[in-house]
Amino acid sequence: MNKNPLVSVVTVVYNGETTIKYTIESVLNQTYNNIEYIIIDGNSTDNTLKIIKEYGEKFKENGIVYKWISEPDNGIYNAMNKGINLTKGELIGIINSDDWYELNAVELVVKEYLKDKDFDVFHGNINIIKNEVVLRTLNPKTDYHTLWKDMILFHPTCFVTKNVYSKIGVFDENYIISSDYDFILRCYINNFRFYYIDKIISNMRTGGISDKQVIDSWKECRDIANKNGLNNTLSKLYYFRKRIIRIFLKYIYPEHYG
Repeated sequence: MNKNPLVSVVTVVYNGETTIKYTIESVLNQTYNNIEYIIIDGNSTDNTLKIIKEYGEKFKENGIVYKWISEPDNGIYNAMNKGINLTKGELIGIINSDDWYELNAVELVVKEYLKDKDFDVFHGNINIIKNEVVLRTLNPKTDYHTLWKDMILFHPTCFVTKNVYSKIGVFDENYIISSDYDFILRCYINNFRFYYIDKIISNMRTGGISDKQVIDSWKECRDIANKNGLNNTLSKLYYFRKRIIRIFLKYIYPEHYG
């Protein structure tokens, strides 16, 4: 195994001029630098592309491969798939343009990847951010059989081996909001092994598509579970369970779920 493996990071963005620099700089300033960074811009109409171009020399100075394309796409997962298909790394992480990595995130993942273990999906903890303030830090569940009920991992913290994508494919573009759940569930069904790193890997701002369209997201998750073999009655029960939990979370954390 390569002791200094190439890690690919993909960011997809459309009109992200207010936040993209935080995402870019979190990759630029990683404590591990054998990285290729690929940005897929959806033909932004604001200053996003101008900002992306400004960082070319800085990445070159840091010895990080920096690539970008700007063209129309067919949604966030189509853009992610474009990025994944361009990667050359042994490990692939995806960080959206509203989010950013902790500066030692890639180093933490590579350290675990290089251990004498046969793992495929590495993931960790995440900070939830609103108005540049940490609302709370979330730890994922690690009883992976409950993936049938819910997306128990935080996708912005996930790094997946290239081998996984080669064997089960990329994101299903039929889903608009929750194809990351479909992908992770397929990882579980196909017996790929998960490794939890009990460290903060990423920071995620509130207000993303899954926050804004939470009911639609749950419906997609229900359909995804059905597609992958879960009994229809059980998937409906899990869906209503989510709605009940949401009511309690809205009461406990009105600043996030209000």
